[in-house]
Amino acid sequence: MHARFNLTDIEQHPLREYLNNEFHARTPVPLNNPSLISHLAFQHDGLSGQDERENVLRICQTSPCKFIENSATHLLLDAGNFQMRWELHTEYSSYTFFRPLQAGEPRHPDATAFDSVFPDWLSAIPGKLIVASHIELRSTEDVTPESVFSSLSPKSGRQMVVSRIANGAAWVFTDFMFDNGFSRFLLLDESLTGRQPGRAVQRLFEIETYRMMALLGLPVATEVGNWLNGAESRLAELMDHIVSASTPEDERSVLTDLSKMAAEVEHSVARTTVRFGASHAFNSLVWQRIEELREIRVPGYQTLHEFMQRRFHPAMSTCAAMAKRQEDLSCRVARNSQLLRTRVDIELKRQNQEQLTQMNTRAKVQLRLQETVEGLSIVAITYYGSQLVQYLTKGGKYLFPVISPEVATAISIPLIAILALFGIKRMRKTLALEAEDTNETD
Repeated sequence: MHARFNLTDIEQHPLREYLNNEFHARTPVPLNNPSLISHLAFQHDGLSGQDERENVLRICQTSPCKFIENSATHLLLDAGNFQMRWELHTEYSSYTFFRPLQAGEPRHPDATAFDSVFPDWLSAIPGKLIVASHIELRSTEDVTPESVFSSLSPKSGRQMVVSRIANGAAWVFTDFMFDNGFSRFLLLDESLTGRQPGRAVQRLFEIETYRMMALLGLPVATEVGNWLNGAESRLAELMDHIVSASTPEDERSVLTDLSKMAAEVEHSVARTTVRFGASHAFNSLVWQRIEELREIRVPGYQTLHEFMQRRFHPAMSTCAAMAKRQEDLSCRVARNSQLLRTRVDIELKRQNQEQLTQMNTRAKVQLRLQETVEGLSIVAITYYGSQLVQYLTKGGKYLFPVISPEVATAISIPLIAILALFGIKRMRKTLALEAEDTNETD
């Protein structure tokens, strides 16, 4: 019988256990009704994850804590009177407090799960508050939907969102307005089972958090939209200047302006790409969480999906439109710059061609002058050569009386001219061959 195989004998990836734990992390907290659940989300303010975690652990200095989940990026602790979950995300940190209520405890409009939390610790949470939301979880036996409907006043001016979720197993009431700084939800449990109440609470908080984080892109989109209006007008003016440009100087001036504008556009794209990308991602998560609620419409009231479609979707469409306008403007500037560069290059090539033509004409003139000089050089060489012959024959007539200096000089003239012409042509041919060898080498 073979020995039992043991995984400890195999070298494991250092992230294997961590990734598996992350897969099972942040499970919904089991909830019983009635309960109060309050949720805060803070944008990071220059603190590292370790700094935020150490700040969270200070809550245990005032209350004995039992850790249910504990990792570097999230933890769930039980402080006796309440539970708290802390989660570290890319752009924000969330703090969710769970406080059970006594059976039959009456509703209070301003009640939250923070009543048992040390106030000084709450006020010392680092970062900037972006989300403050509260959910009151009740049973339909304690609070009936009919009693909630009867308390809704059409004169309040608030548009209530009412929906049945989990295929009709629970009711959700909200208006997404702030009461004492909180957006509030009333969740009535009719037939939720297991961890369904915890999942419903988690999804509602995620919808509210992701909604606010996505909407951070709207002010940026408004600012970019105002800038784009001016930038597009300037681009149209530059196009008019391109059409009216009549000199290379005009074209180079327009090209300089286009280059500056391209730099401005790319700076704007670089500054807003992250924000628009985050808004797009959070927008997708909002619609995903709404779909997971499995809503059933209540006649006469908007569902969460319908409310988001009317109020939230236009803002996200604005962000997407501004991001697309930026990309389109960048492409248009680049395309027009390329067209203008092509026009400038063509003009430069035409000027270079004219210069080459002029250089070719000058080279031909120089060749003619050179040939003329070569002819004069042959005459000069012949003249001075014949004079040397004459001097030599005059000196040699005493040794050879039969030689006449005049005859010898006359005979030498054509010979010297032929030799000079042959020598010059040979030298020209040698120089041409050397020039060809040099060009082939280059």
